[in-house]
Amino acid sequence: MPRRDVPGMIRTITRRGMIGTTVASTLAIPAFAQTAAPAPAAGDAGATSAVIDVNRARTAPIPIAIPAFAGGTSAGDMVGVIANDLNRCGLFRIVDGSGIAATASGGAPDFGSWKGTGAQALVTGSITQQGDQLRVEFRLWDILPGTQLQGTAYTTSSANWRRIAHIIADVIYQRLLGEKGYFDTRIAYISTTGPRNNPTKRLAIMDQDAANNRFLTDGSWTAIGPRFSPTRDQIAFISYVNRSVRVYLFDLGSGSRSLVGNFHTMTFAPRFSPDGGSIVMSLYQNGGSNIVTCSLNGGNVRQLTNSGAIDSSPCYSPDGSQIVFESDRGGDQQLYVMGADGGGAKRISFGSGRYGDPIWSPRGDLIAFTRLGSTFGVGVMAPDGSGERILSESFDVEAPTFCPNGRVIMFQRGDGTSSRLVTIDITGFNEQGVNTATSASDPAWSPVLS
Repeated sequence: MPRRDVPGMIRTITRRGMIGTTVASTLAIPAFAQTAAPAPAAGDAGATSAVIDVNRARTAPIPIAIPAFAGGTSAGDMVGVIANDLNRCGLFRIVDGSGIAATASGGAPDFGSWKGTGAQALVTGSITQQGDQLRVEFRLWDILPGTQLQGTAYTTSSANWRRIAHIIADVIYQRLLGEKGYFDTRIAYISTTGPRNNPTKRLAIMDQDAANNRFLTDGSWTAIGPRFSPTRDQIAFISYVNRSVRVYLFDLGSGSRSLVGNFHTMTFAPRFSPDGGSIVMSLYQNGGSNIVTCSLNGGNVRQLTNSGAIDSSPCYSPDGSQIVFESDRGGDQQLYVMGADGGGAKRISFGSGRYGDPIWSPRGDLIAFTRLGSTFGVGVMAPDGSGERILSESFDVEAPTFCPNGRVIMFQRGDGTSSRLVTIDITGFNEQGVNTATSASDPAWSPVLS
């Protein structure tokens, strides 16, 4: 297997060419108004029957009932979106409450009836639509002590009904698990259509549950390796334009594309700094590639590595103090961690095979990677290289990206002719497919939007 091929530094160690990708994005979605609703009954913060600490150990999913909201909207099934979010994450189990009234007389649930379903938590709500405006109220109840944990109302345009559903799912997740949810997020990815010998690769974006898909580029030029900005308003990606590989920015507000500097050579594997103010990427130089940082317009260039090897796929730690990257400086493709100024590079991967596509968890405690051994594997290890474990292994799995709270990884799973996106818990459980309309690869998870 060649170490270098055309074009330039695009590696061939993986089946798609393990360039190392990077991303960040934003939504161009109308804002909505959120107001705290008066809680009809004060929640009992001490009630713990449905509240679980997921940091202690893997536990059984929380049984939760979400009966249909009173009223409704012609826009779509809001309760269905909430239930789907919670069910797919693997930490909740939706309980069938058919035949039980959501609330009894007086507005409070009949907790005795709901206890009989086995549910520990209950979500009730109502939707009022006036013209183009929706008012959505929901309440989260802890069934065993019979207390309210949350009561909130949202007002928005009807076009935002799905976002409100995701936001409610995030609130439920946080109240019951004690950490922020990740459902009000987007995924940037590469959509592939057409014949294998001449595919069309377009930059695309969708909700994390694959709804609201739209294409950001028309396929005139091949796009790969998207990465979302922490500010959520831009996506960095690689494009082949006039046979030149360059890093570009896509502005989600204006729909415009701009070249990141004019380096007169190939640039690739971009990723934003934690504050979104600069980009770290690889720059082709003298038969190898070095890692550089620059401002979003390509100015203020700083070269961080000069090993004479292929240094690629840089990714900042969440606090910006370190960078993980892949390099063949030791004779084989492995992972290294260095200071943000380029000093003190230290190898961290020592397992069997080659390593690439490193990405630092938003929690800072793990680095996800692709490993090529006898098969492909997506795994995680601590930033010092300890505790390596493979989460999924197959003919072709690669390109991991973390959800904003670091609990779930999305990656691509290929079969040799096409690929699809899947998610998996960092414990290696609950692999779920993401239903995209076309072959999909190179996922990049956005920060939470709200």
